[in-house]
Amino acid sequence: MTPTEPHGPRYLVEPGLRPDHRPQAAMDYWQAFSRKLRYPLGPRRKAVAFLERVLDPDHAISAVGSDGKFLGVAGFKSPQGAFVGGGIRDMIEVYGWIGGPARSLLVATLERECEDGVLLMDGIFVRNAARGLGIGTALLAAVERHAADCGLQQVRLDVIDTNPRARALYERLGFRETSTVSMGVLGHIFGFESATTMTKEARDAGCEEP
Repeated sequence: MTPTEPHGPRYLVEPGLRPDHRPQAAMDYWQAFSRKLRYPLGPRRKAVAFLERVLDPDHAISAVGSDGKFLGVAGFKSPQGAFVGGGIRDMIEVYGWIGGPARSLLVATLERECEDGVLLMDGIFVRNAARGLGIGTALLAAVERHAADCGLQQVRLDVIDTNPRARALYERLGFRETSTVSMGVLGHIFGFESATTMTKEARDAGCEEP
């Protein structure tokens, strides 16, 4: 697989996550999802250390500026792993023998299982300085092409009720709501009351597959 052609002169979309982008991706992932993950993974220092340890480049598609800087990423999950991978041993290594298992239980409540024929998104974000360039749209299109290339029929993602801007983007790109799950008492822990599952049929967009 090779990088896609540049989307204009400002950036390109490519498979994976460059090794030198790993620390920045970990910090930006925490910034993007800290409200939801503050109790399972916080404080910031440990959360970023954990994320940098477990990010899996094989489950990512990145946006990179023409100057080589990291601009954003779309992660996905498969039966072989996830963009934010890791396990109990990684938790223990960062949070200790008491904190690690307890945090693993909280993280497990957010886990979603892969389905046959469906590519499951595992987080997407664009750096603040790079917003407004169409990077989010380009990353989602690349994910859709990747799903089609893998013979999958759908792309699935979940969006929380406190992120209407993201939901509006997904709807504009053709994602449709299939179900909504209430967090119940866990809403106070994770900072959102419900999560909506959205899906879109995967199809080749006519570009080179990352």
